[in-house]
Amino acid sequence: MKHRGRHRRRRRGAALRAALAGAALALTATATIVSASQATVAEDPGALKPLTSAADTARLQLQENLVPRRSLDRLAASMGGTVGVDDVLAGADHALRPAADCGSGDRDSLPVVPAATEAYCWDPTDTLTDDWRPASVTTSSDADDDGLWGANRVVLAGWTHSASSGPAASRGLARVAVVDDNDPAHPSYSWVLLTVPSVDGRTYRGLTSQIAGMAWYGNKLLVTTTPGSAEALYVYDLNRIQRTSVLSDRIGRVPGGWSADGFRYVMPAVGSYRFTSGACSESGAPCPSALAVDRGTAPDSLVLGEWTPAGGDRRARLWRYAFDEDPRHAGALATDAAGRADAVEAYRTEASEIRGVLSYRPPGATASKWYVGHLPGAMDGHGSLWRQDRRGAQAARCGSDASHRCWAENTGSLSYAPDTGEVWSVSGRMLFSVPLRSIDASLG
Repeated sequence: MKHRGRHRRRRRGAALRAALAGAALALTATATIVSASQATVAEDPGALKPLTSAADTARLQLQENLVPRRSLDRLAASMGGTVGVDDVLAGADHALRPAADCGSGDRDSLPVVPAATEAYCWDPTDTLTDDWRPASVTTSSDADDDGLWGANRVVLAGWTHSASSGPAASRGLARVAVVDDNDPAHPSYSWVLLTVPSVDGRTYRGLTSQIAGMAWYGNKLLVTTTPGSAEALYVYDLNRIQRTSVLSDRIGRVPGGWSADGFRYVMPAVGSYRFTSGACSESGAPCPSALAVDRGTAPDSLVLGEWTPAGGDRRARLWRYAFDEDPRHAGALATDAAGRADAVEAYRTEASEIRGVLSYRPPGATASKWYVGHLPGAMDGHGSLWRQDRRGAQAARCGSDASHRCWAENTGSLSYAPDTGEVWSVSGRMLFSVPLRSIDASLG
């Protein structure tokens, strides 16, 4: 797909959606309620505190760095040209299974309150070990305002390989599941390995990143990197997916063609953003852990959340950048003549270990509500999902002790689809969606 398609929204069958919703509700109702040993009640993160001083906002400034077009074109020509998302979907060779066909351990990872209305577990071949884990999600509703990419409804899920276990060649790599969601009863997907091209465009290496956050806007995909990296975000172009020709554990140019650790497709980075104040640190630039697209602002914007350890003195930041409205810079952040992007809104939050963030501004509203998913005090088990604004914070309660640990297990990033009203996310085992109205209703 070389250009964004703007098609009339396709309505998925109401009966089918209702059946799926009913099944998910029934299954989620039997999910493991947070036990007393797990249910350390999360501290209320309180109201968002605006950051307005120059010293605070200067640390959020990004510098854009683009891979030379000639290098990208050289790589593409050497690999036989580029393919688009529709080509990847046409060759989907993995199937997602509906919640009814998933094991109890998979279903137990879903939110307790509110219940998921669509929920799927991954192809068993992708979950034989815990070496690869899903962490982030974004959809074609982020990419285009009609909810479609060309003629397709698509979900992208980012996975990261363990840096300490599994095959040495795969450690730390990042891959994306490109999910065909046109038929919610039979979703399928293919894998694309994220890579970084050499400066001269003659080869590429695998991206080693946690990709805890991922956002698709226009033809660009932005992903977070590993904390402490010089780069804060890497940028990919969905129109520059390329086919490999050799199935081996090597990555890059190999005798006889191109390899990507056994993957059929690669996507080379087309650029990156780094903080002008340096790599993330406790006293300087933040370490982004979550990304989301907000189509309720003017212009549309990218929202980010910072990961901070539980029990520490450092308070996490939530902030946003405007997307560029110039078609010559489509899908990228708005920058000045020197390629610098400044935050247009920023806050401090008492929430720690943030794993997901989104911002939503209803039509006619003057301010956005922020939703923050995190794992207070632990990096496993069920997390909590808080709605925050300048007045305070609210979260659902569940279990006999009314814990706030009601969201997904090993919760991942959040993505809101305005055209369907769904919030998509991933747990340690499942891909699922929950209507935003249900999230708001659960908060009381």
